[in-house]
Amino acid sequence: MDLLREVLEGNHIRLEPVDEHHRGEMEMMVSGDPAAWDVLLTNGQGEAFDGYFKEMCGPTAAPGRIAFAIRRKADDRIVGTTSYYDIAPSHGTVEIGGTYYHADARGTLVNPEAKYLLLRHAFERGANRVQLRTDARNGRSQAAIAKLGAVREGVIRRQFITWNGHPRDSVIYSIIAEEWPTVKANLEARLGR
Repeated sequence: MDLLREVLEGNHIRLEPVDEHHRGEMEMMVSGDPAAWDVLLTNGQGEAFDGYFKEMCGPTAAPGRIAFAIRRKADDRIVGTTSYYDIAPSHGTVEIGGTYYHADARGTLVNPEAKYLLLRHAFERGANRVQLRTDARNGRSQAAIAKLGAVREGVIRRQFITWNGHPRDSVIYSIIAEEWPTVKANLEARLGR
């Protein structure tokens, strides 16, 4: 598996690898939505934004991560962010996570198209397994992942301590290469392709 740090283009959105020129737009995009951050592992708002952004790009970026800014084509605005994590080329495995959407992008075609582009790129580049993980308290995220056709594998109890001190249980889902054609067809139908 050889994932590339490149723009992934869809009909409704464009996934752009995060770079310094995204800083201002992304800071505005994540601000003013404190309730959404309560169930996320890290905090990206206010004074925490600099550390959050540095983990996405530059010399201090987390190793094994490719972070993307999600740009909605209709208004040319950044409306979210998502990442590949724990890229393991020799095993053909990767995780999709670190996903956050601005409130006006939730419940639209933004999430299914972002997942479609990330999954398609991963499986076309040789992925054997793509994992998705979310906080057990985040019912909206679990429903969206299940709707993709990902298989729920179980719960890892108290896997992390979140930025606000909560001991987080993580719900793990995956899609394997043999399942991708069915998942792909279902996503393409949802996206009207």
